[in-house]
Amino acid sequence: MGKDIHTPIQLYRHLFRRLERLPKSMQGHYKHQVRQQFRSHADEIDSERIQQIIKKSLEDCDWLINKPGN
Repeated sequence: MGKDIHTPIQLYRHLFRRLERLPKSMQGHYKHQVRQQFRSHADEIDSERIQQIIKKSLEDCDWLINKPGN
């Protein structure tokens, strides 16, 4: 799943698509969180750090989508 995600914009798009699987009542909150985090890391230039952020974001998204009750 995350093998094709190498850039922050690819991550942003991927997360928004994945969040569509959540109940409508939850989507707005998490999409807002994604936007905020994207903006807060917009000036990151260290490629290793960017890859760490991408990996952690994908793991967190998988957990959120797959947690019981969703």
